Amino acid sequence: MATRRWYVRSLWLASVGCLALALAACASFDKPKPEPLEANPAALAIKEVWRVNVGATASPLDMRVVGNTLWAASTQGDLSQLDAATGQVRARATVGQILSAGVGADKQFVAVVGRDNQLIVLSEQKELWRQKIASLVVTAPLVAGERVFVLAADRTVYAFDAANGRKLWTQQRSGDSLLLGQSGLLTAVGDTLLAAQGGRLLGLNPQNGSLRWDLQVASGRGINEVERLSDLVSGISRVGDSVCVRSFQYAVACADARTGRSLWNKAASGASGIGGDAQTVFGTESDGKVVAWRRADGEKLWTNEKLRFRSLTGPSLAGGALLIGDGEGNLHVLSPADGKLLNRLSTDGSPIVSAPLWIASTWVVITQRGNVIGFRPQ
Repeated sequence: MATRRWYVRSLWLASVGCLALALAACASFDKPKPEPLEANPAALAIKEVWRVNVGATASPLDMRVVGNTLWAASTQGDLSQLDAATGQVRARATVGQILSAGVGADKQFVAVVGRDNQLIVLSEQKELWRQKIASLVVTAPLVAGERVFVLAADRTVYAFDAANGRKLWTQQRSGDSLLLGQSGLLTAVGDTLLAAQGGRLLGLNPQNGSLRWDLQVASGRGINEVERLSDLVSGISRVGDSVCVRSFQYAVACADARTGRSLWNKAASGASGIGGDAQTVFGTESDGKVVAWRRADGEKLWTNEKLRFRSLTGPSLAGGALLIGDGEGNLHVLSPADGKLLNRLSTDGSPIVSAPLWIASTWVVITQRGNVIGFRPQ
């Protein structure tokens, strides 16, 4: 998968060496041969309008949209703020260390996490403070309401004062020996903070961390620890109070973010986040199938099997099309109505590492080589 996916034991979370061993073990498995690419119909005109290199991303780091700009980071700790309409670099900064998670940002603060578990917060390209997190962090911090929220790999949620780094509260869940080393779910819906703790979706009060509701999305049922992993992964589809999420290898589900009530829950074997609109939810499965579910009740609408085993990103729906990146740097543009290919665009031959973003009427992707590229429908 283009998303980061490895497994770490809770006693080893501080060890980068163990992560390297886990990654090597995952890479040792033989991969199925990708489905041959179909002829490109080029039925929807799309043009590359800008390209900027921000530094290689050996491990995928989330980009963050702020107004009509976006923040991107390299693995080496270089940060860039780009104008999404033109690709112009508005600001650059560096934190001087390898990153494990980023970027979180609002109009005032920017937050990343280093591989030494240091949460680093900047303002106007200058470092404000650092705080040590007790365990590994691979999920981008969330900056909102003058607070910085962090979801650690051991599923502890932290809240800090964005201005001075003072720890405000923590919400902890323990007991799991094997943890998913992939970006988890941490976002805000209205005045509720949504955070994943394993296969559970929590609605928290962002002021004090108190629990408002707790929804079980999935529960691991495998015969070993890996098969029992059911963490909720980053990348959600939100329409009003309706929030749809992905549980790693188990399910896609929708819930009411105001009350925590489950709306529907369907079995699905995937590792990437989902996208959608008021009518449909879209996802990519671990074997490369692209699936559409009806948002109202979870009924499956269509399945596209022509991108199987191509290491797909999560999908992005905007501008009248569904966009998905792959492990060879292709950007596939599909029809939301039936999943048929509308166009296929090339980038730089390296994997597209996260779901495309839609900002300033532009689709934006980032590759493993660090090229941030803007495409625009014509």
